[in-house]
Amino acid sequence: MALAESAAPPAGRADHSGANRVLWMSTLAFTLMFAVWLMFGVLGVPIQKELGLSDPELAWISAVAVLNGSMWRLPAGMLTDRIGGRIVTVAMLLLTAIPCFFLTQVGSYGALLILAFFVGFAGNLFSVGIAWNSAWTPRERQGYALGVFGAGNVGASVTKLLVVLFPGLVVGGGAAAAGFFPSGWRVFPAIYTIALVAVAVLTLLIVPRKDKIAGAGKPLTEMLAPLKLVRVWRFSLYYVVVFGAYVALSAWMPKYYVDNFAIELRTAALLTALFIFPASLLRPVGGIFSDRFGARRVMYWTFGVMLLVSGILMMPNGHIVINHADGSSSEHLGYTIGVVPFTILLFILGCAMGIGKAAVYKHIPEYFPDNVGSVGGLVGMLGGLGGFFLPPLFAYTKVWTGFPTSTFFVLFILTAICAIWMHWTVVRMLHHQSPELARDLELKTEEVNEMEAVS
Repeated sequence: MALAESAAPPAGRADHSGANRVLWMSTLAFTLMFAVWLMFGVLGVPIQKELGLSDPELAWISAVAVLNGSMWRLPAGMLTDRIGGRIVTVAMLLLTAIPCFFLTQVGSYGALLILAFFVGFAGNLFSVGIAWNSAWTPRERQGYALGVFGAGNVGASVTKLLVVLFPGLVVGGGAAAAGFFPSGWRVFPAIYTIALVAVAVLTLLIVPRKDKIAGAGKPLTEMLAPLKLVRVWRFSLYYVVVFGAYVALSAWMPKYYVDNFAIELRTAALLTALFIFPASLLRPVGGIFSDRFGARRVMYWTFGVMLLVSGILMMPNGHIVINHADGSSSEHLGYTIGVVPFTILLFILGCAMGIGKAAVYKHIPEYFPDNVGSVGGLVGMLGGLGGFFLPPLFAYTKVWTGFPTSTFFVLFILTAICAIWMHWTVVRMLHHQSPELARDLELKTEEVNEMEAVS
């Protein structure tokens, strides 16, 4: 008996091991679900060609998937707080596998639209992972842990990389040649169906069976109480810019590259991945920066870079023509962005978004440690809904203006609104509070909380 007791790991070590297993398995599951959620971004090009869809019709396929991947984030986060992330994660993986399988047999636009909506359910796993990891991770490491989990956004590039590595699958190779599917792009949902079931089984086997449940027994009204605060809705708008716009651009950029730079889908997918990688993999860096420098300061950096880059990218290609009195004319200030500088600027934009996404979520366990599921769910839901509204908005503004670069004008306006609101809030806090607040904007006191709630 004494030997058994001495061999038992300390409780703190066991908790640390369990937290690590939760972190890495939730990140793997989220990466896969994110790949499923956004697979129509690159598959949309062969789908459009096969079904003869217009640009707005194509945009709606990605949009409905994003919609269903956003609208359940609040209840999913709250359910995780009530029953634990292990059960919810496994259930969501298996539920998503069902419409993903039927997608392999779809043959019409209407059926595709319906199945895209149900497959989009995958996106709701984000709020589950946020609440689950917050329950297992000490507060001083939450910025880093949530950043690592959020790096699962890199799943948006999985389909694109598969297209780059195996281009024959999209145009009818592989399983299509063997007679399993009507055309090659359908092999991707088939692969994802198998992967979803496999990861669900792995999650059951690897993560601790005894889960940590942050909100067990807590009344529903208490869980929803923080949603009355204006601060929560302000955080949600920030997330529309750094995450919703990221989702929209991930789906929109392959077609943008093909239409505006006359390059192959394979190359367009690879260049889009160069935007997705930093926008996802730098999220842990954003968490570290937020832990060290404060989330609000990181948001200032994020919005500043996004305004600069989107301001350059929104400029339409062209020049100014001056008509002279003698009837002659001259051209001045010619402006155009080639594919290389465009990709570099898009990469910088992705860096800012990746860091900013972590900074937004650093606020939540700091201000609402007992309601991460509900608050994180609402912020994630509204951020994801931004990814629903933006692709059709990109398509329609292009039709209305005739400028493909209007995509980045929309992003510039949204970013400017967020930056102005955040700065106005900070100025009001400085005006009403003591001078010490100016030296440490991250100091959380009851007075600061009340002021932010009002503003």
